[in-house]
Formats: sequence, structure tokens, C-alpha cells
Amino acid sequence: MTTVPQRFEILLVAPEGHDGTFASSHALRSAVVEATGDTGESGYPRYAGNGMVADIDPETRTVEGLLIDGYEVDYGLSVRVVDVPVA
Repeated sequence: MTTVPQRFEILLVAPEGHDGTFASSHALRSAVVEATGDTGESGYPRYAGNGMVADIDPETRTVEGLLIDGYEVDYGLSVRVVDVPVA
């Protein structure tokens, strides 16, 4: 049985100007999101926090849907998902 991660950090990044690594200090915006217990329209678990709501595939860390402050992300921006250490 696979356990679904309960939290991730989402990083909103520009497609250029980085060395291929992603840290919250280099993100245009970041948020730690927690599992809501709901399934999103994409069929993946929904995570929310700090103005972001995302459907995330927990196996591949792919964001299948994202709203920031209720709005879709502009074209040209990218999103990265980072594991958050268990406290």
C-alpha cells in the first residue's frame, strides 16, 4: 500500500534564469500545500495552502491543475513540486 504524501512545496518559476535546480528562494512565488483529502477534477489528490490549490500526481510529482489566488497560471511560467521534510 502506497502512502500519499501529505504536503509539498510548490514553486512558481520563470523558464529561464536558473541552473536547473529549484529552491524557494529563487521562485517567483512558493507555498507549502497540504492534502485536503479531496480528489481534484483531474482525478489526483488535491492540495491547498497559502493561496494555491493544486491537483498533484503524488507518484510523478506532476501538477495536473493549479490555481493561485483563484486564477490560472500565465503561459510561460513553470511549476515545480518539492518534497517537504516531515517535521
